[in-house]
Amino acid sequence: MKRHPERAAAPARSIDLNADMGEGFGRYRLDEKALWARVTSASIACGFHAGDPVVMRDTVATAMSHCVTIGAHPGYPDLTGFGRRDLAASPAEVEAIVVYQIGALQGVCAAAGGRLRYVKPHGSLYNRAARDVPTAEAIARAVHSVDPSLALLGLAGSAMMDAAARMGVRGVNEAFVDRAYRSDGTLVPRSEAGAVLTNVDAIAERALGMVESQTVQAVDGTVISVLAESLCTHGDGPDAIAIVRAVRARLERAGVILASFMRD
Repeated sequence: MKRHPERAAAPARSIDLNADMGEGFGRYRLDEKALWARVTSASIACGFHAGDPVVMRDTVATAMSHCVTIGAHPGYPDLTGFGRRDLAASPAEVEAIVVYQIGALQGVCAAAGGRLRYVKPHGSLYNRAARDVPTAEAIARAVHSVDPSLALLGLAGSAMMDAAARMGVRGVNEAFVDRAYRSDGTLVPRSEAGAVLTNVDAIAERALGMVESQTVQAVDGTVISVLAESLCTHGDGPDAIAIVRAVRARLERAGVILASFMRD
């Protein structure tokens, strides 16, 4: 029998798996226990859209106990709307509120003996920065002014990633496993039907496609590129735990290495 030359094994791929954490406040707490063992990075609310000093302290401590990379998750000052309303904040105001929130979580981390490693804007602020250059630059400028070693996690291919490069901040491209995409690479607004995906098995397969083929299917059927270093699963939805379990399990079965994008 003629033997064929053995094919070289494909190099193992690595991806970060992040979730938004610490999004309770006061007596209202989210059950995030099952998420901690499955994520590699946690974007922690800083008190404006969710979180408070005690929640921030406890969430940082939990992240450290699980060796999960800590990021700040600053949003609009909008507890009532969970930061998902687009406020009329000027670039100067955006820069100030981001600096304020990064500083707050950085202080909590320092008090606990931990380290803040990255920043990921929340909700409507994130979406605005993905398309609006002045807002994106305000956020990147805020990150750099507080600590140039911090990374900025943002939508792959967005204005925020371009602004990070211009401001000398490391930009980390992110893709969303549980959100619908438009053909231009932006997310379908939550106000539209089908914006948030709920089929757990389909989401897990979608996540694998984002890693292996670096593509995702948009709502109009277009296959678009997503060159992501981190995949986001939301921690506040009713299916959050089931989704993160399924996504991690599917990636691991395919031989994908789950690891933080901050390696040092």
